[in-house]
Amino acid sequence: MGILQNINTYHSKEPTVVTIGTFDGVHVGHQKIIKRLVDAGIKNDLKSVILTFFPHPRMVLQKDTGIKLINTIDERSDILNSLGLDYLLIKKFTKEFSRLSAEDFVKKILVDKLNVKKVIIGYDHRFGRNRNADFEDLKRFGEIYNFEVEEISAKDIDDVSVSSTKIRTALKEGDITKANTFLGYQFMLTGMVSKGKGLGKQLGFPTANIVIEEDYKLIPKYGSYIVSSIINDQLVYGMMNIGMNPTVNGENESIEVHFFNFDDTIYNKKIQINLLKRIRDEQKFESVEALKNQLSKDKQASLDYIKTQDI
Repeated sequence: MGILQNINTYHSKEPTVVTIGTFDGVHVGHQKIIKRLVDAGIKNDLKSVILTFFPHPRMVLQKDTGIKLINTIDERSDILNSLGLDYLLIKKFTKEFSRLSAEDFVKKILVDKLNVKKVIIGYDHRFGRNRNADFEDLKRFGEIYNFEVEEISAKDIDDVSVSSTKIRTALKEGDITKANTFLGYQFMLTGMVSKGKGLGKQLGFPTANIVIEEDYKLIPKYGSYIVSSIINDQLVYGMMNIGMNPTVNGENESIEVHFFNFDDTIYNKKIQINLLKRIRDEQKFESVEALKNQLSKDKQASLDYIKTQDI
């Protein structure tokens, strides 16, 4: 898959089939649309293209929105790359771009830049300045500029009772099982491993401290989770704590992973942590010894769960 981040210098010489959206989460509903896009490209000898936007429009147009995203832009790109697309075009979303009229968007972006011959879009999709154009407008532009418009019907969309908003809510509530079901894959956190204070090692549970640079990335509810990761081409499992470490009077939010049967040095390495199941809420224990006892129980619960899973 080709990833293009500068639309200003891009002009497709090949005819394309395009769908448009933010696709945060690339969940099972999105995947249904993308499969349709890829299949249409193969059937009609067109290059399949997703036109997505970053930052999220709400981040630009509603400065105080506080919206957190399911995926970083790199995570989103990696997931889309696995779905058989020809091109991912990431358009920088700005206030200036938001003021582009619907017809200018169609002519200057879809026609002139993408050489579009077919657009696949949801029945409720809106676009252009103030989002004032709809599916019927797009069909009218298609007649003018010679491209076909295929509708994803209300039934097709409503049959998949999932949305990015529902997934964000599940993650904020700590319901990782529901979030993963909606996503169709395991929710991930991607960050650099940094040196911590070594408290985990003192407790007998050395941890990798994960630093996530993207402040817009949604962090799930505080607590302990069973996780997996691919490190140095090796599948490893572990347990992760997200929170403030109240038992040892922690002052800052931290994400710490204790990997099982793994002792490689991975400082300053970027890794992806996949969340499999939530174990419990974060707690403040009456003593460090009580915390150690709970960590032992968490580890055994994690190992028991891993044994039962085909993962």
